[in-house]
Amino acid sequence: MISHFTFQSLYQTEKIPGWSFSFYYERKRYTGIYHKDGSIDWTNGLPPESSRMELESRLHELMLYHVYDNQ
Repeated sequence: MISHFTFQSLYQTEKIPGWSFSFYYERKRYTGIYHKDGSIDWTNGLPPESSRMELESRLHELMLYHVYDNQ
């Protein structure tokens, strides 16, 4: 389960897509960059291979809800 999910725009003065994010999963903090095409750059290490696809799917859902559905 993802907890303490946060995100913010990479560009504070312009409306250019791109967001930094962070969350906790299994007591470990993950951070990264979410690009407008849905690609993810993990900035503090990759999640375990066994859970990476699940986490990326949940991250896509969270970003769709918080960024794209609220415009």
